[in-house]
Amino acid sequence: MSAPLSEAAPPAATAPARQGALVRRPGTALRARGPRPGPALAVIAGANATIHLDDPLMNVALPGIRAELHLTALSASWVIGAHLLAFGGLLLLGGRAGEVLGRRRVFVSGLVVFTLAGLLRALAPNGELLIAVRAAEGAGAALVAANGFVLMLDAFPRGPARKKAIAVCTAAGAASTAGGLLLAGALTSVGSWRWVVLLNVPLGLVLALLAPRVLAESARIPGRFDAAGAVLSALGAASLVYGLSQAVERPWSSLQVAGPLASGAALLALFVRVQRHTAQPIVRLGLFRDRNRALAYASMLAVPGAVIGAYFFLSQFFQQDRGWSPLAAALALLPVPLTTAALVGFAVREERALGAKRVMAIGAAALLLENLWLTRLGPEDPYATAVLPALVLLGAGLAFCAVPATVLATSGLKAEETGSTGSVLNACQAVGGSLCVALLVTASSGHGSLPEAMSAGFAAAAACGAAVLALALGLRSRPRS
Repeated sequence: MSAPLSEAAPPAATAPARQGALVRRPGTALRARGPRPGPALAVIAGANATIHLDDPLMNVALPGIRAELHLTALSASWVIGAHLLAFGGLLLLGGRAGEVLGRRRVFVSGLVVFTLAGLLRALAPNGELLIAVRAAEGAGAALVAANGFVLMLDAFPRGPARKKAIAVCTAAGAASTAGGLLLAGALTSVGSWRWVVLLNVPLGLVLALLAPRVLAESARIPGRFDAAGAVLSALGAASLVYGLSQAVERPWSSLQVAGPLASGAALLALFVRVQRHTAQPIVRLGLFRDRNRALAYASMLAVPGAVIGAYFFLSQFFQQDRGWSPLAAALALLPVPLTTAALVGFAVREERALGAKRVMAIGAAALLLENLWLTRLGPEDPYATAVLPALVLLGAGLAFCAVPATVLATSGLKAEETGSTGSVLNACQAVGGSLCVALLVTASSGHGSLPEAMSAGFAAAAACGAAVLALALGLRSRPRS
């Protein structure tokens, strides 16, 4: 029977240097374990939830923002795009900064930047300042995401404890999405968008105060930043994300789309070449030598395409075609995150019993079936029988894909590879999300009615689910640990 890769034995703890900092010297371990894994997990999972909360808040608030600040369609797209560009472009650099400066320090700094930017965006008097603040918010989120994941690996040893921690973080992200949809829908119905975008500010403030008290500082890797790698990775990822965002409104052959995509691909190819010849690279290319880990990363590019369609198309369908309020539409989408949060623990148990390959294949099959189901959705079809079962399948598929993919990505790591893992995982998700939105919008364009456009979009999403299934079936089975 198949099972996940066996994880590398945890390295020995490194002795602390002056003022509590940890520095890596030749022959020492890369990281030190924190003495309080429970509170540490609460802070890390809370930070993950706070970042996930931001997407539903902004999506629900955007119509009100555009009306009050008199934004054009292009400016409104930059309110979302500025965050994506900064987040995707700075993930790899954020991970390397954590290695050199200390992951806890960079994690807390990211929380502070993210929280302050969240406060400023609620006070923004015009679109220009709002876009700038959103870029700063994306930068803070990148620092949090790149280092929080590795701090979790530090706090929990290999085996069941680490897998449960992964499940908790996944459940926290799903639960925050559910709460964000509900709260944002309610506040939008009765108040201003400015109250909506303030929701994650108190959460960020509490987490920034707690993190230094419950998280142990990671062992530092003395050295300098790879300046060439930092610039190439940031510009390459940002170019890809920008080009994909432009593909939502323009043809793929246009200069605004093809130019950034070609530039991004060239920059990232040059980045890989630089990393091969750099003594202290931003990304350890050895991560990709293991077939299962490489396939897990690839699945992170495709999973968003099988998931985003439901939120992107159904939110429009409920409000435009059915005439529902934002709150009613948010309530209708709640089965997705609630099912994911409820099933991640079960997915961990099944991953141990059946192996990552089988669990991930089951999840991918659920995503494929869900999207095929929704291609048949019509204007008069009842929610309870035509939509709800598909949303439950989507939530289950996400839980069964996310857990084994993350376990595979973090298994069998060498000590020097651990730091790159969180950055690469999040970068794959960021680029994959932008890519899949562009593909789904392209597939749905040119149709006369919303149901026809939805059907084509869900067909494209089903193709993403089929790609995840193919990747899952390509995994190598390993003996159970």
